[in-house]
Amino acid sequence: MAQAKVFRSERAMDKAADYERIAKAMHYIRDRVADQPSLAEIAAHVHMSPFHFQRLFCRWAGTTPKRFLQVLTLERIKRLLAGEEPLLNVSEAAGLSSSSRLYDHFVRLEAVTPGEYRSGGEGLRIDCGVHPTPFGSLFVAMTAKGVCRATFLGETTLDEELKILAATWPRAVVAPAQEVTAAVVSSLFGAATTPNKPISLSVSGTNLQIAVWRALLRIPRGYTVSYSQLAATVGAPGAARAVGNAVGANPVAFLFPATVLFVKAVP
Repeated sequence: MAQAKVFRSERAMDKAADYERIAKAMHYIRDRVADQPSLAEIAAHVHMSPFHFQRLFCRWAGTTPKRFLQVLTLERIKRLLAGEEPLLNVSEAAGLSSSSRLYDHFVRLEAVTPGEYRSGGEGLRIDCGVHPTPFGSLFVAMTAKGVCRATFLGETTLDEELKILAATWPRAVVAPAQEVTAAVVSSLFGAATTPNKPISLSVSGTNLQIAVWRALLRIPRGYTVSYSQLAATVGAPGAARAVGNAVGANPVAFLFPATVLFVKAVP
């Protein structure tokens, strides 16, 4: 019995030490976003090998150090883009080597370009419409690049959905276009058993969210998976809660499980 208590005590101490290491690493990454520290540099700061640090960080944070840094970098970029600095200056201030890296950073995490984010959708047209379906009224919003929002009205109203679009893209032109959005609804609920062509989805999300949403599209019709299984699929074992949040956060919820299509990143 005494041995068991000692063992439990040691395990608790190990967990506390691990927690402190990861907290220290997160503070280090946050304070040095502009320097874009490497995995080896972060691991050395907490006196661990890169391999063991990566595994420990994923276990506690539910994501990789690289992705954590990318999210912090993105938030810094957003603040910088709110000003009037040229993109190259923003890249340098964010610790990125070129404006092309800035572009790639946004495409991976946000599925929008830096210019599109800064402009608030200026010059962008978003067509929207509400259509009856067997599951209730479906609100669909889409740009020329794909569906950016599809939600069932009920918990939210049409006015609330339009406010969400306006807040996300304050300078875009949001216009009613039932005939445009009807094609999406027809593909999903029409007589044909499968759409005659893929439906493009132009969605915004973090790396983990995009990875989870892609994984959802690969689930065969009629199959179910747990959050833990999804987490393992996207290379984040132990991050079932974060994966569950990603599943709930997608802006085109019905389209992910209902179609075998693809997420189209904005080029």
